[in-house]
Amino acid sequence: MQLALSTWQEVEDYLARARGIIVPIGSVEQHGPNGLIGTDHLCAEVVAKGVGDAIGAMVAPTLAYGMSQHHLGFAGSATLRPSTLMLVVRDVVESLATHGFERFFFINGHGGNVASVTAAFDELYASRSLGVATGKVKCRMTFWSAGKRGQVLADQLYPGVNGNHATASEVALAQYYQQGAIKHAQMTPKVAPTAPQFFEAADYRARFPDGRIGSDPSLSTPEHGKLLYDAAVADMVDAYQTFLAY
Repeated sequence: MQLALSTWQEVEDYLARARGIIVPIGSVEQHGPNGLIGTDHLCAEVVAKGVGDAIGAMVAPTLAYGMSQHHLGFAGSATLRPSTLMLVVRDVVESLATHGFERFFFINGHGGNVASVTAAFDELYASRSLGVATGKVKCRMTFWSAGKRGQVLADQLYPGVNGNHATASEVALAQYYQQGAIKHAQMTPKVAPTAPQFFEAADYRARFPDGRIGSDPSLSTPEHGKLLYDAAVADMVDAYQTFLAY
């Protein structure tokens, strides 16, 4: 059940029987030679919608922009400052909490969001601990790819070359979701380099010239993406239901 495609009366009916909502969140950033700029939010969105369809959960509109300052060396990438992302998450949660939503399950597609979104959760809790805000709010964020089924499958499909950014698995999932936008490109080198750390955009671009980190997404296919989608939806259904019961 998608919030964006519901009427306010339908939302009221939903809240009479459930208080949880799924929030897909990602980024707008480069994903190597054949990965779509929207890969992170597209992956989070398709999995979130799949979970909603599977169990009748409410799914909020996707928070497409994330904290991606390190990708600004590549055309088309856009970022929110960490402080801005914190405020966006806070305001979305507080707005929905006003109507009675209590459990907020963020399905994430981008590692750069973790620190800011986690800090936003702490701000929400602090407001309640200090008596500034009222209402029950519990939040959790997990990567769409973090479940056991998805991890095992990615290792089977791309042993040693799934990578850390512009991964073969996320490119494949985006290909499955947006089959009219599949891209093909030469990978040079075939498997991208890795590094233990990177900093601002110029540093990232110097270390990873084509945008990838440790991956070979030339192996990605929409058929792989369908397998990854099924695994991720099953994993996230389990994770969401565990969260609701906690």
